[in-house]
Amino acid sequence: MPNERCIHLCQPDAGKSCGACCGIYNYADSAPEVLRARLRRRTARFRGDVHRRDDLTAFARTIRLAEDQTRRFDGIYCCEYVGFLDPGERRVGCLLHPAQNGGVDLRGVSFYGRDLCDGHLCPSHQFLSLAEQTMLVEILDDWYLYGLCITDIDLVKGYFRHIGECIGGTPLPEMFRKGLAREIARRFFAYKIDWPFRSSERNRWGRFSFDGPRHLIRPIDYAAIGAGPSRYDGIFLSLCSLFRDREQLLLAEGLIRANIEAAAAACEGPS
Repeated sequence: MPNERCIHLCQPDAGKSCGACCGIYNYADSAPEVLRARLRRRTARFRGDVHRRDDLTAFARTIRLAEDQTRRFDGIYCCEYVGFLDPGERRVGCLLHPAQNGGVDLRGVSFYGRDLCDGHLCPSHQFLSLAEQTMLVEILDDWYLYGLCITDIDLVKGYFRHIGECIGGTPLPEMFRKGLAREIARRFFAYKIDWPFRSSERNRWGRFSFDGPRHLIRPIDYAAIGAGPSRYDGIFLSLCSLFRDREQLLLAEGLIRANIEAAAAACEGPS
């Protein structure tokens, strides 16, 4: 049964949002600066060219021709109607939503349609506890990183579970509301972008490897580098890790262990 919810993970606050279900991370090149520039140009074009419903078909055609449409995974559609919702570019979301168009709902023209877009809740709403959701919302304030992490259930659960093992209890949201613990946790989740042992393969995304319409979990071959499975294997998978040798694995384990232990110490220290 889904847990009781009081957080709307798509738009949790005025400082960030998630557009993962719109396919923004499914472009072959979805690096932060590339995706930000794509959405900036698209939003400007939408604001300049779309004045009535009849303009939407031409807008979508223009976007599909102007932008690189190469995708990682064929089974996930990349919606051309996702853009920035605010002038400060802090929130991404649907440009067709009635909140963006004076109360007029234009979502019927999109690939998934109004009903699916309006009623869809990603698995994170169900499988992340309310405390886990709240902690991540407290920790992250960047839309790009937030969207990457809130949809990575295993990464979020694994991190807070390891912290819980260190402190001998369940981490609480108030531990990450401000201060050192929040900063340490933010550095951990930033590994989703700058992990030094991240595979450079374009068809890799987190724990998955994509091949046309198929996607498979890509396990780490520890035996090939003369090591046993790491206690941080779940985290390493989420970070799309590739280790050339045992030394790299030990360095990676040291980075993760140091962060978790520092976060646990901060949680136990003065607030």
